[in-house]
Formats: sequence, structure tokens, C-alpha cells
Amino acid sequence: MWSLLVQYLTLLLSVSAWTTATVLDKETINIAPPQQSNGLQDLVTWDEHSLFVRGERLFIFSGEFHPFRLPVPGLWLDVFQKIKAMGFNAVSFYTDWALLEGKPGRVVTDGIWDLNPFFSAAAEAGIYLVARPGPYINAEVSAGGFPGWSLRINCTLRTACPSYLDATQAYISTIVRIMADAEITNGGPVILVQPENEYTTFSGVDPSTFPQQSQKAYMAAVEQQFRDAGVTVPFIDNDTRLTLKSNLVHGDFAPGSGLGAIDIYAIDAYPLRYDCANPSVWPNIRWPQNWQILHEQQSPSTPFAIAEFQGGSGTSFEGVNQDMCNALVDQEAARVVYKNNYSFGVKLFNIYMTWGGTNWGNLGYEGGDTSYDYGAAITEDRHVWREKYSEEKLQANFFKVSPAYLTATPGNAANGSFGVTNDIAVTPLYGNGTATNFYVVRHADWTSQVTALYTLLLSTTTASNVSIPQLGGALSLEGRDSKIHVTDYSLGPVNLTYTTAEIFTWATSPANKTILILYGGLGETHEFAFPESLVLSNGASYPSIKHGVLNHNTIVQWKVETNAQVLCFNEGEVVVHLLWRNDAYNLWSLELPSSAPIGNYSSPSKDFVVVRAGYLLRSASLEGNTLHLVGDVNCTTNVQVLFEPTGNVDSLTFNGEVLHSNNSDAASNSSVFTIPFRSLPVELPDFSTKQWKYIDSLPEITADYDDALWTLCDHSTTTNPVLQLLTPTSLYASDYGFHTGSLLYRGHFEANDMESTLFLNISGGYAFAHSVWLNDQFLGSWTGSNANQTYAQTFTLPTQMPRNGQDSTFTVLIDHMGQTEAGPGNEQIKFPLGILDFGLAGHNQSDVTWKMTGNFGGEDYHDLARGPRNEGAMYAERQGFHLPAPPDSNWTVRSPISDGIVGAGIGFFTTSFNLSMPQGYDTPLSFVFPSAGAFATRNFRIQLFVNGYQFGKYVSNLGPETTFPVPEGILNHSGENWLAITLWSLDSEGAELDSFKLEAMMPVFSGYAKPALSPQPAWSLRTHAY
Repeated sequence: MWSLLVQYLTLLLSVSAWTTATVLDKETINIAPPQQSNGLQDLVTWDEHSLFVRGERLFIFSGEFHPFRLPVPGLWLDVFQKIKAMGFNAVSFYTDWALLEGKPGRVVTDGIWDLNPFFSAAAEAGIYLVARPGPYINAEVSAGGFPGWSLRINCTLRTACPSYLDATQAYISTIVRIMADAEITNGGPVILVQPENEYTTFSGVDPSTFPQQSQKAYMAAVEQQFRDAGVTVPFIDNDTRLTLKSNLVHGDFAPGSGLGAIDIYAIDAYPLRYDCANPSVWPNIRWPQNWQILHEQQSPSTPFAIAEFQGGSGTSFEGVNQDMCNALVDQEAARVVYKNNYSFGVKLFNIYMTWGGTNWGNLGYEGGDTSYDYGAAITEDRHVWREKYSEEKLQANFFKVSPAYLTATPGNAANGSFGVTNDIAVTPLYGNGTATNFYVVRHADWTSQVTALYTLLLSTTTASNVSIPQLGGALSLEGRDSKIHVTDYSLGPVNLTYTTAEIFTWATSPANKTILILYGGLGETHEFAFPESLVLSNGASYPSIKHGVLNHNTIVQWKVETNAQVLCFNEGEVVVHLLWRNDAYNLWSLELPSSAPIGNYSSPSKDFVVVRAGYLLRSASLEGNTLHLVGDVNCTTNVQVLFEPTGNVDSLTFNGEVLHSNNSDAASNSSVFTIPFRSLPVELPDFSTKQWKYIDSLPEITADYDDALWTLCDHSTTTNPVLQLLTPTSLYASDYGFHTGSLLYRGHFEANDMESTLFLNISGGYAFAHSVWLNDQFLGSWTGSNANQTYAQTFTLPTQMPRNGQDSTFTVLIDHMGQTEAGPGNEQIKFPLGILDFGLAGHNQSDVTWKMTGNFGGEDYHDLARGPRNEGAMYAERQGFHLPAPPDSNWTVRSPISDGIVGAGIGFFTTSFNLSMPQGYDTPLSFVFPSAGAFATRNFRIQLFVNGYQFGKYVSNLGPETTFPVPEGILNHSGENWLAITLWSLDSEGAELDSFKLEAMMPVFSGYAKPALSPQPAWSLRTHAY
């Protein structure tokens, strides 16, 4: 460890911002220019190679995580710790303007919307933050994060239009100020801020001329807003202007590009695209090949940065589930495409998403369902069992102990280079001021699923053009795999001449004892070499080991087996662990706490421990001769300490409990401790036998319903530029302040005996549905399709129409799926939802007077705790009956499972239950509905409310989602819970649930911090609710 520190300090001294080195031999000593700064602070600086944080070079290895998709502040630390445990040192996050300023001028920053606990949790975990407040964020949220009211702004959004900039001011001045207060300059975790998002095209502007002066002026205006709010750390962007077939980036707003230029230029790429239904098909059209060349052309003064790179993909209604998206971007994809990024010399790398979360409370856009699991490394219910999690952990930890990579210069990929065959490509990264070289090996056809054999022709400091492996045989590259080979890799006092196996980590103790951990795929042949002064002491212990001395090096060849092989050199001066990759997955490299200001943040100067421990280790600390571990296990688990910096540890604790050693591992000369696991019984409610209370949630179709308090649709004009009015007055929901959940319209007319049909053209977003009634007679429904944002339908009216002169009413219920997303300058983001057009046979349009409603209060929404999008137009929602403890004493006893509802309409059902989950265990719970999609026999939709929070939209005929995780903190794991569902039958036959369960997912004995309950205000009478 100390020698690793010396390497880093050597690199730091060579690039010091404050001193000028006297160099005698420029051929052997790298001279980097002084660190650059934005002139506002000196804690986050950079040169062309990497960022510096507090003067130390860092590879910023980051995962995307959005706090608004986990409305339980008490669980934010859990996610941060799981990301930190992967070897990451940063998190990138968005904030969603639409959720924070649902009413113009009222920015909500308390409760679940308070960012300060997010910043505190990041600091506790030791995670630096890249803040991305937009104001436009995309992120598969409704309108890309724009509040619904902003869609009425009568100018093009994301321009320097004064009306738009004025509209963003309250949000930016509030939220960005909070971020500025949490900067590293103020002792917080925020090290970079991204103004705007993917602002690299503009509708109607020739891409070859983007950005024009007007776009530059807008970008500069946003940056000034951020600076005015107090931001001093560097600005970063994310250039996503990738042409379809070449995957080129364009350097938009790179330093030196003029007005609007940012400090750190970064790109944004999703090469595997989004076809989760066919996860084995990797498209060739977006494979990057020359990003290092483009970066040198476009932003040579900054490190190569990728602000967003594909970590999975989202799902949609009528699609496939999230595990298929994990299969699309799985551990194999992580090996191939991520290592391709390393071959370009990336030094800031953010994986979108690393934990995705949930589109609860209608926050998502029209193209997604409730889940935002994203197929990410960490599942929606916060489990870490996906193999991708472990693969990313191996990669991140390698770079933490590879300081030479931070200044390495990438070369060009070439098929058949360095002695390989033409079906293999090798990209070198050459040491810059160090002797270490890196070689990224992949298939020439990166999608290949064929195993290829190869040998490497490499030069080291001891020999030129060495054919590797030297002890015979060949190396192998399985299909959809990639490897990083190294030469002259420094292990502190020891030079690793080369290795074909990959490095997980290494460390050297103060006593100059070095440990090296190598891994490979099962059955692969690998080879490594040390200087001949290091003599293998125990080679005879493993029959598969070959070794010899060639070119003044001790050469060791080994075959990867399921069992670990531990080799000692010079009687333990160097110990090398040779592991199967899947065994390496069980290793954890944990930094030890340091003094302020580093604390728990990553630093090359910090000591760390390496522990074999199974499912998850969160943190480690040393106290005397005791190593304290905090983590999770899902079975009885053996623990071995492979490295700790003192050499004195002889006792362990896990989650505060003393562990006992039952034996020792002779190969590694370490004690084996055991963490016992006992699965405890979990008692969950049986909803089929619970007493449910029921109320009709569509009283609007009854003859005596009074809509006097509804909003009159009387706007004769609209500011919407996408679709001009086809009706005498606007029926666009956003024109009247309704933007979420569901919409209800009532059209009043006086019958004249001429009515025969009703035509409606309705917009609700992809996969929406609608149902229509004439008075209390059901006319029909559109049950939805993921191919339709709108649907035009003509209903035949019943023969027994109301008599001439009789007042009649159409009631139209529309499922609002969220606004679309759009690129800069594309006004399609304003595409209206609601009724676009209508026609009643025998009448002029003006004969029909329309009223509408959405969520109670519209933009002046009632429930500030749960946010502006949590409720829709349904009667029970407007009354607040979905909240805990509704006034149900006089309601009907009726079950949604055994009884359901009769006919088309909406039933509202509520019940309560108690939980007493085992203490010390993290046991995620999910609500599970019947099979959906092709298996459905009836068409219905359900909203799931848990303690007032909308945590699921189930669509029986489309699917795919049937399992809805609800986190602890929304669910009370130690007390009373209130459950409500709206059951909307789109068929005249009615609907009921065949089954509905609360199920426990995999329990883990956990060191997580039990979260407090999120705010859960109960029902109270809403004045003027209708």
C-alpha cells in the first residue's frame, strides 16, 4: 500500500500546479502541464489526463442513481454503500424539476424532496457526486423533467427566450443553490455540476452548423444561472450527438469552443441500444472505434470523459421485463463495451443506471412502465445478485490500484496486431512517464460468440518481442469477452513483467509483503512473469502449474480452476492468488477510514483491506487488532482476510458481532471465520381473506352527479404549437393545469333525436386507455397498445337515446401515461394529452359544453409530501381516500380478489395490515398481481397505493409488469400499513383479481441502516373536493 502511495505521489509531483520540475531527460520522464482550474476554486482541477481532487489524480468511476426514484431518504445510504463496495468512487444524479415545482413559484425542498440527507449519505459512504439538475434531464421522466405548466410557455423551450429562462429561475436559484452549498469547497461531496443535458442538437438546425449563436447564448445563460446560484466547481456536459452509423461525437461546447463552453467535455453513448426482447443481438451500428482520436481533436486539454454510458435499458408496457434488459447489457457486455472505453483512455466513466429504482407516483414518461429497474447492476429492490454487479466490481477495483493508467496514452486498435490473428483486435495504452503498458484485447467482430486462440508478441523492459505464453500453448478469448493484459506493471517494490490474467487488486504492507490477485475464466490458460530474483516456493503444490526461468524472468503458467491456487515467492515475500473469475466475485476491497477532509472518500493515499466474504461487504475499519466489517449475507458464509495493512489482525466482527474462527486456510495462511445465517419466518398478510372496504369511484356517470366545481373548458385558443385546435375550445389537459395520472371529461349537450354516433380522438400517451359513457350507459373502451399515443374511435350510440330536449352527458376517462421526451428545440414535448377532437352526429361541436378534472387542485396540488404527480382524476383520489385511514366505516365490504366490480367502471378498495419483519434483516417486499399480457382474459387497469404513495400501475392486457417492489420506509416493516387499489374495468363484463399477494424477496442478514418512515400524512377532509 505504501509503495502504491509513492507511485501516486510521484505522478502528482510530475504534474504539480504550483511547481515547475527541472527535467534532464524528457524521453524518460513525463512532463504534464500544470493542473487547470476554472479559477473559482482549486480543489477540483484537471489536466489532459485526469481529474485531480484535492491535488490527487483520480479515475472518477461513477454510477447513476436518482434520489427521486427512491422516496425513502433512509435508504439512500444503502444504495451509496453498495455502489462504493463495487470500487466506485462517485455517483451522478439528476433532480426532477417537475416534482419539485409542480406549482409555479413553489419549490418544495423538505421531506422526501430534501437533498441534504442525500448529500450526507454520500459523504458517509465516501461517494463524490456529479450533480445534474437540468433543468431538462430526459431520464425517462414525464416531459423530460419539465413541469406540466412549463409546457404552456409560449416560446420554444430550452432557448434563451426570456419567458422560458424566467420560468426556470425559481427552480435553479433554489435547487442549484442547495447543490452549491454541498460542494467540496464547502466540505460536501459535489465535485462537478452539469448544466443542461444532452444539449447537442437543435430541431431545424443543420447538425453541421450546431451550435449556432442562439444555442451558445442559451447554454451560456444556463451556466450563468448556475454560477449566480453559487456553483464554483467545474462544469461538465454530455455530448450525445452520435450519428446513427458512425457513433461520432462532435465536441459541442468543449473548452475553447467559444460562448457556452464548459470546463470538462464529456460524451454520452448507448451502443447496445434498447431491444431487450432480443438481448443476444448486439447491433454493429454504434460500436465506437476512434473516440481517443476524436477527443484529441475536440478537447485535448481535458481528460476523456463519458458522462453517461449504457448500463441497461428501460422497459415499457406490452414489452418484456427488466431481467431481459439486464440480459441485454449483462456481464459479457460489461466486459466488452466497458473495456473498449478503457482502451480509449477514459478517466471519468459513469454507468447509467447503476441503481434504477421506480417510476412511482406517475413520474415516468409515456414510454415506460412503473419499474425503472433498467436491468442495472443493482436491482430495483436493491439486491446485488446480478453478475454484472460483480463484473463491474472487478473492473473498478483494478483501476483503483493502477495509477499508471491515469496518464497512459491510448493507441489505435488494430486487428492482427501484436502477434494475434486477424480475428482479434488489440488496443495498446502506453505508459506516459511510467514503464507500464496496457493491452485491451477483444474480438475484431465485437459481437462474436466464437472462442479464439491467440498468442501475444509484446516487449517488456527485460526483452523485446516476447511471444506469450512462453511456456507453450495459447491464450483463449471466449465469445463476447475482452481482457486487459499488462506489462511492466508496478506492484510497489516488485515489477510484474507481464500477466495475461486480469488483476483484481494488489497491495504491499509496511513490511514489504506483497499480495497480488489474478483471475480468469474457467479453463483458460494464463501466464505471468516476475524478475528471476523472485523464486517460486510452492509450485509443486499444484500439478497444473508450469514454471521456469526465461529472459531473466520467473515465468508461471496456470490453468484456471474452480479452486483457488495460492503461490508464494521468496518464502512469502510475494503471494499470488490465482482465481476463477466467479471466485473473485466473492472478494471485497474496502478502503479504511481516513482523517478529514478525506474521511470515507476514495484516495490513493488510503489503506485498504481485501476480504473474501460472499454476498456483500459495505465497509471496514480497524481498531487495534480487530477488523470490524459491516455487510450482508444471504447464507452461512466463510470470511477470510487476504490482506490488511498492519499484519496484526487476529479478530473480526461482522455487523457488531464477534466472529469465531473454525479453521485456517493453509494455502493463504489465513484464518477462516464463519458468519452464521438463519432464515427467519416472515408472516405476511393473506389479502384473499382480509376484509376490504369498497366504494364506487366513478360517481360521475350517475344521474344526480354535480360537476359544478369542475373546470370549464372555455379556452378558445391554446399556446400549444404542436397541434392547433380542432374544437371550439381547447380540450388539452395541460391548458387547464392537469398533467398526471388520469383525466376525466364530461360533455354536456341537449338531445335532439338526431344523435347516432360519437367520434373521439383521444391522446393519452403510449399504452394509454380510455372508457366512455353516455349518462350511465357504457359505450366502450380503447384497451391500449404500445404502438398508439392517440386513438380515434367512433362509438355507436344506444337506440334508446335520451329524448329530445333532455340534458345528457358524456363521461370520458383517460389514462394519462406521461408526456413524451424530446431533444432541444423539438416542441413535440408539448404534444397535448386529452381530447384532441370530437364529433356528435346531429350536432355542431359548439352544442357540447365540456368540463374536465384531473388530480385535485391541479397544479395547486394538495399533497405536498408525496408530490404533484402522485394522484389522478379518479373520485377516490380527488377525495384523498387512497391515503392512510380513509373514512371507510360506512363503505361496503367487498374484495377486489373474490368480488371485483360488475361492469365497466372503477372500484376503489382499501384495507390495512400489520407487519413485523425480522430485525437485522433486509427483506424487500413486492406486491404481485396475476400474469398479464397474452395470459389476461379481461381488460382492466389497477393503481396500487401503499400508505398513500402510488407504487404501481398494472395493465392486465399489456403487461409486462406483475411484480411491484415497494421499499421499506414506504412500507412500515414494524407496524400498520394502509393499502388501496383502484380497479378500472374496461370491459362490460367487469373485472376481479384472480390473485394478489405480498411476497418476500430474498432476505439478507444485513448491516444496512433501518430507514425511518417517509412522510405519510393520513386522510383528512379536503375542502371543496368534488
